[in-house]
Amino acid sequence: MPSQMEHAMETMMFTFHKFAGDKGYLTKEDFRVIMEEFPGFLENLKDPLALGKIMKDLDQCQDGKVGFQSCFSLIGGLIIACNDYFVVHMKQKGKK
Repeated sequence: MPSQMEHAMETMMFTFHKFAGDKGYLTKEDFRVIMEEFPGFLENLKDPLALGKIMKDLDQCQDGKVGFQSCFSLIGGLIIACNDYFVVHMKQKGKK
């Protein structure tokens, strides 16, 4: 039986491959759809062109494709940002 962390990793891997399909990468449309899995992130984007800019930054070869590693560099960054927010929030909550 997988651990909670293994299950989370498996879910993220399978989600990427669900959107990437047999081609093994995300197109701009695939990327937009997979980012809908993060509605809180999308709601906080001030720039309506932000997703396109993020996609362009992740598209290392400038070929309109985002691979697994690039996609999860972004998701790893989101996890770090969420953790930083959580830690600050928990410290503030403890001061009250």
